[in-house]
Amino acid sequence: MAVSRPIRGSSRLDQIIVGTCVLLSLLALVLPATVREPVASALRQSVLAPLIMLQERAELSRRAFMLHEERIEARDSVTIKALSVAALQSENERLRQIIGLGARVKWGFVPAEALHGRGVRDAYSVILSAGSNAGVRRLSPVVAPEGLVGTVERVDPTMSQAILWTHPDFRVSAMSEDGTTFGIVQAHLGAGPNRFLMEMRGVSFRTELKPGMLIVSAGLGGTYPRGIPIGTVMSELRTPESWARTYILRPAVSPSDVNSVMILRPDRVAEGVEGVWQQGGPTEAALRAILAAGDSLARAAAMQEAAARRAAIAAMRTDSLRAATGVTEPPPAQTQPQTTRPPVTQPQPTQPVTPPPVEPQQPPPQRDSVVRLGPPVTGRRDTTPAPVPRQPER
Repeated sequence: MAVSRPIRGSSRLDQIIVGTCVLLSLLALVLPATVREPVASALRQSVLAPLIMLQERAELSRRAFMLHEERIEARDSVTIKALSVAALQSENERLRQIIGLGARVKWGFVPAEALHGRGVRDAYSVILSAGSNAGVRRLSPVVAPEGLVGTVERVDPTMSQAILWTHPDFRVSAMSEDGTTFGIVQAHLGAGPNRFLMEMRGVSFRTELKPGMLIVSAGLGGTYPRGIPIGTVMSELRTPESWARTYILRPAVSPSDVNSVMILRPDRVAEGVEGVWQQGGPTEAALRAILAAGDSLARAAAMQEAAARRAAIAAMRTDSLRAATGVTEPPPAQTQPQTTRPPVTQPQPTQPVTPPPVEPQQPPPQRDSVVRLGPPVTGRRDTTPAPVPRQPER
């Protein structure tokens, strides 16, 4: 009974409060607007002010929480887009390089995608997305825009497997870019960071390669054509061999960058690929020719502009001199139609004229009217007889 009394009292108090509120609400509805508005304003400024402030802060908190969520989502989306843009740019750049290499090779190649695995042997080999149906054969060279990647080991109708230059069994005959030094390039198989380096063995002891020198395939053996970049010389490796030198090479192609490659067909290998990877190839030569032509045109235009400027300056000087001396340029003569009148002679000033000396005129020769006796005249009458030769005096 002691517990039930407070419960009953509280319920009665609640009922009284609810009834009072209902009566007040009904009274507020009945009251005219002129009385209701001041009462409502007073209640808002006194009793309801803390409640309105709490509602405002709750709305601000909810809005800030929603904005924070939206900002996080926008930031995440921008980060994802930025990462995808960088990947797309690198992929586009790689595809441009492959297209440029295909334009230089022109024929005899098969484009393929290199698929990397996660096994132990996958560090030395890749799966190519082209097989015998596309013309791929065993021991076909696999190349990239930077240089040599490896060679095809096994061929299926729709795919093939290739070993990279990091494989322990990889070998390629190599030479310096100038063709004076030869050797055999293989994987270095070192530990740590030197694992992904190459070494060039069998170099003549009398020959010394300088760091930074480019090493290309020599074309010996018929597997790899001549002229494919392999790597650049880093330093000499000390070995117990006293008859030859060994050099460490930095590879031209990193295994992690092998994504899009090209497989050379046997007919292209037999034809050769010299000049495809040379620095200053046809594209750069054409670019240099275009730049030289543009420079020559610009030089010619500058010379013409300078000549026109000099002519304008000379004309201005001539005009200024004429204006200073008061000499005006005569108007251009107008052409008159030619007539058949004889030219009019202008009277010359009178000067004493001395008549030329008169030479006595000789009378014309007259023919003889008297017949002369003598030898008969032959031919012309005025022919004289031939002179008689004079006899030498004894």
